[in-house]
Amino acid sequence: MSQETLVAIVGCIAVLVLMLIRVPIAVSLGSVAVAGFAYLVGIEPAIGILIDSPIRTVTNFNFSVVPLFILMGALVGVSGMSRELFRAANAWVGRFPGGMAMATIFACGGFAAINGSSVASAATMTHVALPELRRAGYDPGFAAGVIAAGGTLGIMIPPSVMFILYAILTETDVASLFIAGIIPGLICIAFYCVTIQIVYSLKPEWMPRSAGAGRQEKIDSLKDVWATLVLFVLVMGSIYGGFVTITEAAGVGVIGALVIGLLRRKLDWKGIETSLVEALRTSASIFFILIAAFLFQFFLAVTQMSQLLADFLTSLPVGPLGVVIVILAFYIVVGMFVDELAIILLTIPIVFPIVVNDLGFSPIWFGVLVVVTVQIGMIAPPVGIICFIMNTMVPDIGLVNIYRGAMPFVIADLFWLALLITVPSLSLFLVNQMG
Repeated sequence: MSQETLVAIVGCIAVLVLMLIRVPIAVSLGSVAVAGFAYLVGIEPAIGILIDSPIRTVTNFNFSVVPLFILMGALVGVSGMSRELFRAANAWVGRFPGGMAMATIFACGGFAAINGSSVASAATMTHVALPELRRAGYDPGFAAGVIAAGGTLGIMIPPSVMFILYAILTETDVASLFIAGIIPGLICIAFYCVTIQIVYSLKPEWMPRSAGAGRQEKIDSLKDVWATLVLFVLVMGSIYGGFVTITEAAGVGVIGALVIGLLRRKLDWKGIETSLVEALRTSASIFFILIAAFLFQFFLAVTQMSQLLADFLTSLPVGPLGVVIVILAFYIVVGMFVDELAIILLTIPIVFPIVVNDLGFSPIWFGVLVVVTVQIGMIAPPVGIICFIMNTMVPDIGLVNIYRGAMPFVIADLFWLALLITVPSLSLFLVNQMG
């Protein structure tokens, strides 16, 4: 084993250890990357990349789309659109078995279409839906599990920050990725609703049935949903109509969310200030991880670990599709412990050339699969970042109970992932129709 390989292995282990002891991801990646680079190349070159990488990252125009979509999501969150979506969905499906749980999934899907962040979707729906579910007599752990699973839709249904970052890193058309995520996102919603029905048949005491809404109440519930629909059409329609670039569409989304919120009197100056601070905080954390991930990529390039990994994967006696499955299994396992953003940024530059160039698979199809596997890791024990965050918001439920409630949806996700692997046209059909 060469010195470079040994240093790379030690560096990767060091990053995992630092993350497990709760050192921030950006600090873990950045410190190990600079130290490893300095050890192999020298201190002066290490200082050079430490100075150059942050400047290159924060001044990269392509990354400006990220804070814009985050700001749009923050504005619609403060405007109360998530509550309106939940109220409308509950009015229409609440009377069915597990109806309020399905309403939560539908509301999460609708909110994901104007948000793009899984953590933000789960956090928002925890405030909106969880009190209603508990008031209706739902099992607290299962109710939290429903919200955790629904929250993961934020990175699948466009506009998705994960798709944007994948597109930038791989130079893939982001509009194609967005359109490719629509059918898988709808299938995911359907799988989650079927899962709720299966759980209801086994544990009906977890989901007491509620009285159905009247016809007039159903009609009234739709009056406020127009804002979400208009904003989604405004952003996605401008992209697919060829009127704007993806970055300009994000700007259109911010202006649209602001104008709609002000016109409906759902947004005041305090709300705007709150949205700006929230977007700034989230964007800053993302850019810190971006900078650290690029530093770590420099470190891996020096160690030639990427080429070694490529040679190892292509030599496995499992065939091209088997290699993809091995990569996806790795994503699921690592996703249980590591933030989804860090996974995308660190691994995609390594595995993408293997899957697309060496094995010949579609970059769009692989992008959808990557997002799905990362989505699974976000709610799977023993860490599951969304479950962990929800536990800090509602500690009285207990982390174990949240995992128990989320596990049926993890199983559903595995079946859903298998379907997307075996039937690539589910991801590529709309893309091919538009192409």
